[in-house]
Amino acid sequence: MGVPAFARGCMVYADLLLDAICVVSAEGRFVSVSAACERIFGYTPEELVGMRMLDLVHEEDRERTRAAAERVMRGGIETHFENRYRRKDGGIAHIMWTARWSAADGVRIGVARDVTALKQAEQRQAAVYAISEAAHLSADLTDLAARIHAIISTLMPAENFTVALHDVERDELSYLYHVDERAAPGASPPMSADTLCGQVIRHGRELLLPAQTEALTAGAARELLNRDGAHSWLGVPLKSADRTIGALVVKSYDNRQSYDEDDRELLQFVSIQVAQAIVRKRLFQRLEYMARYDGLTGLANREAFHERLRAALVSPGPTPNRLALLYLDLDGFKRINDTHGHALGDTLLELAARRLCHAVRESSLVARLGGDEFAVLLQNLRAPAEADSVAANLRNALRQPFDVSGQRLQVGVSIGVAVYPRDGTSAEALLRRADQAMYAEKRASRTAPDTDIDAS
Repeated sequence: MGVPAFARGCMVYADLLLDAICVVSAEGRFVSVSAACERIFGYTPEELVGMRMLDLVHEEDRERTRAAAERVMRGGIETHFENRYRRKDGGIAHIMWTARWSAADGVRIGVARDVTALKQAEQRQAAVYAISEAAHLSADLTDLAARIHAIISTLMPAENFTVALHDVERDELSYLYHVDERAAPGASPPMSADTLCGQVIRHGRELLLPAQTEALTAGAARELLNRDGAHSWLGVPLKSADRTIGALVVKSYDNRQSYDEDDRELLQFVSIQVAQAIVRKRLFQRLEYMARYDGLTGLANREAFHERLRAALVSPGPTPNRLALLYLDLDGFKRINDTHGHALGDTLLELAARRLCHAVRESSLVARLGGDEFAVLLQNLRAPAEADSVAANLRNALRQPFDVSGQRLQVGVSIGVAVYPRDGTSAEALLRRADQAMYAEKRASRTAPDTDIDAS
């Protein structure tokens, strides 16, 4: 079919427009297009003429587009119809169409406005909200990384995705999250400075391979890309304040899929939100940890211990009938702390906490209630007498000499035992009974002098 006469005259002016004018035959082939089509689709007008329009439409949008074309050919007018096209370079163009049917010429006439930049801005804004929500909902950093992977996959090809973090204090790189179609599930290749990911973190700048021109792809980088085995690789640093905390990486093994500068800018934008989310998540986890654990020993603190005790008492089944509480206080610790200093005293408390943990089963909860006071929650006891046996083991463990910074120190320990339900049926009653028993033992042992042995 030839170009309609009116179209030939109009195309002279249409070539000046930023929007593209397309004339499509009843069979769905381009008959005539304006010059703007090359900017939008990447094909010259000469290349487009004769091509089937649906062949350029994104696979997921073809049925909607076919239905819209049929409505137009039945005399309808389509306005603000949006679909996606695959550009000649493989990129995606988002198009808003206005189209109608010319019965006299037997063609569809459409005006195509490129709204790709608008869609990208909307996607970026949506990604900001989605990442912020993910940071709030995620159980931990690994879960957060998985959610971020899903978000980024809506913005660009990201079948192979990695979040790597840098531990500055240890100068170590590790994978927080790693999905690779050529790696076994859960497997993470070693991280080091001589990897592409290590290069991004070490230098704190984006790395796109292969570069848009071979001259921009340095030999060392090309060698690392070959070693990685990917066809295209894109990594951007995760930055917090003035330092790099990690990197986001996407890569493709498909020769038909390459990342470009638009992808680099998009991933860089996302990385800012991701870095902020990770920092917030780390801070929240730190605050949550501080609220439940003792900062010196790493044991559960008083609040966490009371919470666990109350939960054990209301648990269904026979568990409460096999529960006991041990309350401990180190004898002679204050004198050691005053004589040798708080730093040595803190070290002694840390060593004492380790001995307590080693002397009980893993299922038992050891807590530091404050100062030199500790508590142990025993569950699943075979008999009440087992609590006394554990207390004896703890006394023996803590009364062995400690070697602290060249000093040989020895402390005593007073332990009070309370067994459910013999000594109480509530958390408060059991704690009070154990505390009383501990002080009774301490008073009984005051006639025996504390030992404080220093050895050079």
